[in-house]
Amino acid sequence: MVSDSANVPPVSRGRTGRKPVGITKGPGESAHEYTFVSRDDEQVLKNGEYVYYELNEPDEWGQNGAQPVARRVLGRIIKRVPLQLYPDTFLAEPEVSPAQVAAMVGYDARANELFELHVAIMGYYDPESGSFINPWIPPQSGKQIFLADDEMLSQILCRKRVGQPGSATIGSLLTRTPGAVPIVLSVKDFVSTHLAIIASTGAGKSYLASVIIEELMRPYNKACVLIVDPHGEYGTLDQLPNLPDFSEESGEEGVEGYRAQVRIYRPEQVKVRLSSLNMGDMRHLLPEMTEKQQHLLSRALRKVNEMKRGTPWSAQDLMEAIRKVARSKNDEDGEGADDSSTVHALMWRIEQRFVDSFTFDDVQHLDLREIFKPGQCTVLQLNEVDERDQQVIVATLLRRLYQARMNTERGKVHSGESYLPYPVFVLLEEGHHFAPSGTEVVSTQILKQVLAEGRKFGIGVGIISQRPGKLDADVLSQCQTQCIMRIVNEIDQKSVAAAIEGVGRDLLDNLPALSKGQVIVAGAAVNTPVICRVRQRLTRHGGESKDAPDIWRKYFSSEARESRRLQEAPLGNNQGFSLLK
Repeated sequence: MVSDSANVPPVSRGRTGRKPVGITKGPGESAHEYTFVSRDDEQVLKNGEYVYYELNEPDEWGQNGAQPVARRVLGRIIKRVPLQLYPDTFLAEPEVSPAQVAAMVGYDARANELFELHVAIMGYYDPESGSFINPWIPPQSGKQIFLADDEMLSQILCRKRVGQPGSATIGSLLTRTPGAVPIVLSVKDFVSTHLAIIASTGAGKSYLASVIIEELMRPYNKACVLIVDPHGEYGTLDQLPNLPDFSEESGEEGVEGYRAQVRIYRPEQVKVRLSSLNMGDMRHLLPEMTEKQQHLLSRALRKVNEMKRGTPWSAQDLMEAIRKVARSKNDEDGEGADDSSTVHALMWRIEQRFVDSFTFDDVQHLDLREIFKPGQCTVLQLNEVDERDQQVIVATLLRRLYQARMNTERGKVHSGESYLPYPVFVLLEEGHHFAPSGTEVVSTQILKQVLAEGRKFGIGVGIISQRPGKLDADVLSQCQTQCIMRIVNEIDQKSVAAAIEGVGRDLLDNLPALSKGQVIVAGAAVNTPVICRVRQRLTRHGGESKDAPDIWRKYFSSEARESRRLQEAPLGNNQGFSLLK
């Protein structure tokens, strides 16, 4: 088994032939920055690259005359400024290379090309606390600066190692060779404190989410996952059980081995039982009700729940309760009271909305025991479901899940559908539909409650959104691990900067420049913010953009023409004549 980060030695006791890449010049623009000067002959000191200097600090080993401990103080390059480049006169003739001019006049370009690098101090890594400790003082002028090697970064940037239980390898460090420094998320941390994936359209957020799901379903995690999929993009995850990466043979005789399971619910299979709806759901599904109708419906809901005592009730039962409540109200109000028009209007709306409904059913609903199982990824495809109905589906499901996990943890239930004895992870695609900014929909409040309190009951939530400016700020701020991809819209950039802690301004400035498949990862699941190159998926991606020109061209191919001719041709007269004969 690969060793955990807790086994990483915090101390460097020698240089072992390391070659410095620069010399410190002085402090930077803030107390936690410094500058160093380098020729950077090999052009490795890019923005975002990691360097370190050695800090000799006496501690429990360095006392009593012992050799002081040398700690490696890591930093990230945030700015690169040229100090001495070719003189402007060398650049006056585009046809003549500046190197040729320099050679003719005896100018040593290598000796005179210098850069000033600005570095944000991260600190030295303390394996006991799992965090970086800032020395609170920049290095002295003249200190040697070294480029952090791949092994060092692999040990301290992430809390987990590749293939370790509770790990999720999503890619590798962008500034290094692909695969050289793996970026590994701590599953325990992002599941317990929630995850946000934020990106503009086409930046690769659904692709990254699928990579994370693949990691969760590996044999060293065996996660219990639910995906709410409003666009039907995650159906290709059904390939998981057929891939060897998601299965393992049992090491014990008579014990069945593991194989990841994927269960996909098509839109027509996603049902909400009417008796699980509350008054807030009803207001959402039956907008523009009058105050009288709302009052009557509220009393009828209480009445039907009293009559059925926890058993499922139907739309007909609800309408019968409305009649009884209306008669009772008329008796209370005395002679001359007549709410018949209100009753008929309300019953008509309920009949139109719920009788023979595509989504709402008298008896059927999503069984929590079927959709939540360790080692199973469940996908709810809602691409043919109305947006209001999608919000109610999510609201009722989260309410039932929250109640089940709370009752199970508190020992109130020990069997049945409400008994869920294991943590779950729910991934919400298009999160701004379920918790929009500036207004509340029926799913907003329960989502906020789960984000705020779900950790103690083992409910983790992942929010994916292409418009953080349209996502409720409280919802975004509750997600303690953030994966931020390319964002061009200035309003969205400001929303991310305001809601997310722990991501430096220098990293957020890179958002418009990120390419597809590149992501800034920050928060609880990693030791420090990093820029990652997302790895290739093992399953086929289901959210690719359509190649419109290619589809248009194929329309005029000979095969497509012949297919259309056969489909559009009426039954031939000759065929009809031969049949008559």
